[in-house]
Amino acid sequence: MKYKGKLSSSAKKLKSILIGFIVFLSLIGLYIGSSLAPGSRRLDDGVAGVDGTDPIIGGFFLNRNSGDSSNYHKHISYVPKSIPICDMRYSELIPCLDRNLIYQLKLKPNLTTMEHYERHCPPPSRRYNCLVPPPFGYRIPIRWPASRDEVWKVNIPHTHLAQEKSDQNWMILNGEKINFPGGGTHFHDGADKYIVALARMLKLPGDNLHNGGNIRNVLDVGCGVASFGAYLLPLNIIAMSLAPNDVHENQIQFALERGIPSTLGVLATKRLPYPSRSFELAHCSRCRIDWLQREGILLLELDRLLRPGGYFVYSSPEAYAHDPENRRIWNAMYDLLKRMCWKVVTKKDQTVIWEKPVANSCYLKRDPHIKPPLCDSDNDPDTTWNVSMKACISLYSEKMHRKRGSGLVPWPERLTTAPPRLEEIGVTPEEFQEDTKIWHFRVIQYWKQMKPILRNNSIRNVMDMNSNLGGFAAALNEKDVWVMNVAPVRKSSRLKIIYDRGLIGTVHDWCESFSTYPRTYDLVHAWMVMSEIDERGCSLVDLLIEIDRILRPGGFLIIRDKSSVIAYVRNYLPALRWDGWISELEPKLDALCSAEERVLIARKKFWKLDS
Repeated sequence: MKYKGKLSSSAKKLKSILIGFIVFLSLIGLYIGSSLAPGSRRLDDGVAGVDGTDPIIGGFFLNRNSGDSSNYHKHISYVPKSIPICDMRYSELIPCLDRNLIYQLKLKPNLTTMEHYERHCPPPSRRYNCLVPPPFGYRIPIRWPASRDEVWKVNIPHTHLAQEKSDQNWMILNGEKINFPGGGTHFHDGADKYIVALARMLKLPGDNLHNGGNIRNVLDVGCGVASFGAYLLPLNIIAMSLAPNDVHENQIQFALERGIPSTLGVLATKRLPYPSRSFELAHCSRCRIDWLQREGILLLELDRLLRPGGYFVYSSPEAYAHDPENRRIWNAMYDLLKRMCWKVVTKKDQTVIWEKPVANSCYLKRDPHIKPPLCDSDNDPDTTWNVSMKACISLYSEKMHRKRGSGLVPWPERLTTAPPRLEEIGVTPEEFQEDTKIWHFRVIQYWKQMKPILRNNSIRNVMDMNSNLGGFAAALNEKDVWVMNVAPVRKSSRLKIIYDRGLIGTVHDWCESFSTYPRTYDLVHAWMVMSEIDERGCSLVDLLIEIDRILRPGGFLIIRDKSSVIAYVRNYLPALRWDGWISELEPKLDALCSAEERVLIARKKFWKLDS
């Protein structure tokens, strides 16, 4: 009996311990469940990474097996008081172009094809969960148009380009500022004079490269600090200035700080995220690209992007071709482009200009065995997101072939004229015009809401996260701004209309980080973007932190979305350290909006890590 009594007592103690342990685990589960809800994460006050830890490794969890993941934000009760600030090492973080990540994840990109300069995004377990700080001493950027010629050195504290390119007039150190005299590797005396020289080579009226509004969209490959694009703007020509985050890693950062349309990108293994037939002119001024590699695949990518009759301006020692090696390169390049049906229009000194054919006639007359081959009929030249380049020639559509051209009217009429490719996406000219009118009215309402606090010239770089037909950007045409129109992947076919209107843009998946530097844009417009990524099970918190990363201090976010999304974002703004100014309204119903749409306009605070 005595033994049984001891056993009973021990069992009771063990039972009590087990019950206590189960309760303890339950409490921990409840705590974690509230702080790491689907699409959210636990965020403590303070600075992430100051103790030497890696702030990129965050507590990000996304419950993809929770059944109905849509509208999860309605059920999240936990909102952090603040989101941690990243270590200063990450003040220029570009999550999907972070070469350290390539090494850490032991990826093995092909260095000879420049694959390491392409996008490699962190997996969910390594997404950053902190706010990217500005550099010490950061100042509100100098405003356009003065910014074309000077920026604050403290905002981009990198001077190696000024020293390395000191003989080429890229940029000059001048006390607290960096000046941009407009030079380039090939045009030391200024981009303006170089542009006039190109117009003269083409014998265009008035020595004006815009050619009566028929040259509007330009792709500048290997653009440096984008002075070529800067000096095209007064001619009503807009360039997508493109360069990789390579050894000259800050060149696009300087371009964007100046307020010049530009983006990070590289001709490597993937198609550029632009639709076919988007540019009237492609430009390469000593861009150090091996155009002959892989059966000319990079030239074939330019071929995909150029409109019928488009020009390729190539300024390089190979065009001069005095020494044997340059002569060999020139001969091989000339032979390749001849097989691609391009012809030399003009050649002078170190610059040669090729013209692409206006119809399919030459392609169809070629011997079937000649390389590069024609693309298969199932190849869609407008599919670009994460699509490998094709070493083949994309034929024009039958309609373009018959018209011997793109059928576009000159700029500025093309901005509001229904383009021929509308029918390819199932939109009528009447729907196009209605869309244009709606966005004109919407933008007037936005500006009316911001007017009390909007300073002159405070907005230059603008992003539209869901550009649709480009109506938002078209409505801003009279303002001194440029717009990066972003077509979500599921609507990528509509980006061709953006380019046909004489605007620029890119394709992007908003479940990932955008390829740009921090503090890039003055205004970000998000129309039904957050609802879409919510429905896909992606994190709204991630997207809000990403918007905070790309917005300049003092910049604005305009969200037009469901009322539940608006409420969710409004609750998170204090955690982002935004300044508390918001404007919320219920917009008038129109043909594009749903009954429950609301508009929220908020402003990012100008804060410093040392304040």
